[in-house]
Amino acid sequence: MKLFMEIILMRHGKPSFTGSSRVTSLEMDKWISQYDLSDTGSDMAPQSSKSLASSALHIISSPLPRALSSVRALGREPDLIDEVFREADLPVLRMPAFRLSPILWASLFRVMWLCGFSRNVETLSLAKQRAVQAADILVTTAEESNGPVLLMGHGVMNRLIAKELISLGWKEGHRQGNGYWNARTYSLR
Repeated sequence: MKLFMEIILMRHGKPSFTGSSRVTSLEMDKWISQYDLSDTGSDMAPQSSKSLASSALHIISSPLPRALSSVRALGREPDLIDEVFREADLPVLRMPAFRLSPILWASLFRVMWLCGFSRNVETLSLAKQRAVQAADILVTTAEESNGPVLLMGHGVMNRLIAKELISLGWKEGHRQGNGYWNARTYSLR
């Protein structure tokens, strides 16, 4: 008899790295590298995220420090850490040397990536293929554990994985939002 299966896709906490308030597009390579090395520092998980994490029988995580430190902030340790769950990289476009906030640059680069610009990084198509692999791991783990599985992941990859879970017949349930520490649950009965 199959039990109720649930997969929780949670976004990591707020990274401690902020860097310069304004950078050129050429400086974004370094900014992105430093961001990827950043953990969440003293960022505290909200009680709702702690409750979801405490219900999980298995914890899976991206290998990036912001995800791993988020798992620890929830008082848990990952059962599996896999590159397949890492965030989709940002392409950096070389533009004239005017300065913008890194968040604005990152948003611009993400939109360009979604439109097919993938200069020296994984394409959207390849990221979708990776999301299929990630969903397979999550589904297999949920089937084997007969209980909730939590993925500590990232905004874009979590959305791609969610689309794959839905295509496999999983139903979206609880939705906290898109910000740091927010989660969405998917179930299969």
